[in-house]
Amino acid sequence: MFLAAVIGTVWATRKDEHLTSFKLQCIQPLDSHRQKSGAPIIAVDTVGAGVGETVMYITAREAVIPLPVEMAPVDASIVGIIDRIDRGV
Repeated sequence: MFLAAVIGTVWATRKDEHLTSFKLQCIQPLDSHRQKSGAPIIAVDTVGAGVGETVMYITAREAVIPLPVEMAPVDASIVGIIDRIDRGV
């Protein structure tokens, strides 16, 4: 799992039939210090995240697991909203 910040919502007039009930979010990957790490990507939102929230996301073949279908054209899925990060001293 990876960290990211939701930076926008993608509005699509047409998308794959398996994704019709899900939002597509533009997310900015973050490192463990919440600094930008790489280019923004598009992810399927499976948890109802909003712009400005910090989220956990998964990629590759595992990105389809949270969806109620066996196969869908998904490379990244948001799987959790992060409320707080506590670091050990």
